[in-house]
Amino acid sequence: MEYFLAASFIALFAYLLVDRPIILIKFKDGQLVNKKGKIPHGFLHDCEEINKRTPFSGTIKVYRNRFNPAKLVLSKDIDHKVQQRIRNVFPHKSFK
Repeated sequence: MEYFLAASFIALFAYLLVDRPIILIKFKDGQLVNKKGKIPHGFLHDCEEINKRTPFSGTIKVYRNRFNPAKLVLSKDIDHKVQQRIRNVFPHKSFK
């Protein structure tokens, strides 16, 4: 019984620690490397346009929880001006 409780606790702890974004977009040296999730077409197009004008490397993640419809997280590798441009084109209404 104690082994079952310990295994359940470890499984729950591992489940909570796993990074699970609903959208993941990776850019490397000005190229789109990886994309996962249901990405609004306009947002992906705008990110690619920003990347053409100002090539960057980094990841864009979108998380969902019960209080925020969508939380945009950008990696530290992306320049602050480019981060602001991505935040400006992010479609918050698509995630409500």
